Amino acid sequence: MTLSAHQRLVAAWFTLSAITLVAWSIGASHGRGPIEPDAAVAFSAIAITLIKVRVIIREFMDVRHAPARLRWITDGWLASFGLAMLLAYFA
Repeated sequence: MTLSAHQRLVAAWFTLSAITLVAWSIGASHGRGPIEPDAAVAFSAIAITLIKVRVIIREFMDVRHAPARLRWITDGWLASFGLAMLLAYFA
């Protein structure tokens, strides 16, 4: 089944909204009591952020139809940025 451009954007928007609600629920349930670092929550937040950024880059910045080299560059940038975020938190 192929979707039109409008249907893809609407599906991406709903997906991003659902992911945002999941991230919010993780943060809301973790926020009770004293603040203390939690590796699972940090990893989840970083992973959710990376997924959302990739969807935004591909669908809303129209990189999905760009040349393969640009798709690889954006994916490489996102992977290196995610790795840097994980290293900054866990190092």
